[in-house]
Amino acid sequence: MAKEFSRIDVRGVAGRIGANIRGVDLAAADQYDPDTMREIRAALLHHKVLFFREQNLNHAAQVAFARHFGELTRLPGRQHGTHPEGFPEILVVDPDAKGTRTGLRFEERLYRKSERHDSGWHVDIASAVNPPAISILRCEVATECGGDTQWTNLVAAYEGLSRPLQQLADNLRAEHALHAGVRLLFSDDEDLEIIRKRVRETLLSLHPVVRVHPETKQKALFLPPASVSHVAEMLPWESDGILGLLFAHISRPEYTVRHHWEPGDVAVWDNRAVAHLQPADLLYTDYRRRMYRVLVQGDRPVGPDGFVSESVRGEPLKPFTGPGESDHTGPMPG
Repeated sequence: MAKEFSRIDVRGVAGRIGANIRGVDLAAADQYDPDTMREIRAALLHHKVLFFREQNLNHAAQVAFARHFGELTRLPGRQHGTHPEGFPEILVVDPDAKGTRTGLRFEERLYRKSERHDSGWHVDIASAVNPPAISILRCEVATECGGDTQWTNLVAAYEGLSRPLQQLADNLRAEHALHAGVRLLFSDDEDLEIIRKRVRETLLSLHPVVRVHPETKQKALFLPPASVSHVAEMLPWESDGILGLLFAHISRPEYTVRHHWEPGDVAVWDNRAVAHLQPADLLYTDYRRRMYRVLVQGDRPVGPDGFVSESVRGEPLKPFTGPGESDHTGPMPG
């Protein structure tokens, strides 16, 4: 790969996924010439997730960098969550920032209610009929230990299946919804509030289990455990059996990479080809991370048989052009 790049230094991190990128200052506007951006995009398509270390981005620079990949998107209104004042495109990823909206125990509650040990693996906003194409995550506050994020290569996972399983998966569709990977109980008052919120605001979409990447034409096993409720048109016991097998396969160690964050780090990943796992170990420490995420507009997944994702409930994600489109234009309390 090194011979293909003249403007950036690309160094692989794991065998099937991930690369450190050197030789580019993301805060410098003159770094974004077309040739450099073409190389960054080429590296992203090949390695699936890129790590830029020791960057000094502020909110404006992160948004400017993200726009070089395409139009930006986000969930509408209060569904988006907390954002920095003046930058509604950005989502603040911090348990304390979420506290005034959903309760400080929200993340821990959901983790303890996971259906499986690997239920946290997710694709950003996979419940939308057109999930984001690219995610850009910046670290402002890191932890001394723990707090690592993991990514898994969904293309490599598909390629690692036997041919009969590939052929089966090629023709399946799965329903995606928020919090599908956790078990919520009607006997629990706090669970009931989450259920009511899901009914009011949730996105629900039918996606192909295998999606053909619109740029590389590679097939990816588009089946993140956090959002998939069931395989369409299968009996429940059939669906559970297929999903259990494929969920376990997606997170095999040989498809994954793990990143320990330092302040200033920026990760860029292809949301069409990877799933990622947020750290659960922070629930058992006093550490807190503070991150900022920006999303690039995506398209509807298409399966090998030509099936195009369908919306069951909710509207497609739209390009976000300004706070006028949101019913929440300022930072949320906290």
